[in-house]
Amino acid sequence: MAYAIDRAAYAGMFGPTTGDRVRLADTDLIIQVEEDRTVYGEEVKFGGGKVIRDGMGQSQATRAEGAVDTVITNALIVDHWGIVKADIGIKGGRITAIGKAGNPDIQPGVDIIVGPGTEAIAGEGRIVTAGAIDAHIHWICPQQMEDALYSGVTTMLGGGTGPAEGTNATTCTPGPWHMERMLQAAEAFPVNLAFFGKGNASEPAELRAQIAAGASAMKLHEDWGTTPAAIDCCLGVA
Repeated sequence: MAYAIDRAAYAGMFGPTTGDRVRLADTDLIIQVEEDRTVYGEEVKFGGGKVIRDGMGQSQATRAEGAVDTVITNALIVDHWGIVKADIGIKGGRITAIGKAGNPDIQPGVDIIVGPGTEAIAGEGRIVTAGAIDAHIHWICPQQMEDALYSGVTTMLGGGTGPAEGTNATTCTPGPWHMERMLQAAEAFPVNLAFFGKGNASEPAELRAQIAAGASAMKLHEDWGTTPAAIDCCLGVA
């Protein structure tokens, strides 16, 4: 027998659904859910007495048989193509499906298979959206990456070598040795990083060396002397 609950109770348990409106943080911006790709009465949720359990919302499918590595349940997705409530399947570290998660042996409409090897992340009451890009980073300390992630920034572009005067003032990583060390240090962090080389030179040799070492761009900064010769040289190398 079907059981009906009011919209507020449903949102509290499974997150907002089609037609519900959500205020974004403490702003006056209101979004409205346009579509719900989960199936009413068949929603999956992890926890004691919930649905993602062996033989219920969790199937016996292996990873090779299509089960995802991770499922984000009942998330509110906000992207350029729409505002959608759905489950999200992740496999191999990448999003592979947005739709209805669960056990296809007993549940209808499942396109994200949950198996014994699947981890669950609760998306109920949470917004999933693309990470932001910060294109002006002075690389002073590694704690900057933690602060960036707290605010939704997942891609950081800039330059520097740590707590040095040149880094405090400019977003340049000068020289191939510094560039290689910064790239080496970046391997420890789960964010997208790119480093700008120092473009202030009137001869091309050192600029080419920085590019060969891994510079993603060359930065001309007035504090290092952005002369007409330096500008022309940097543009020529680029």
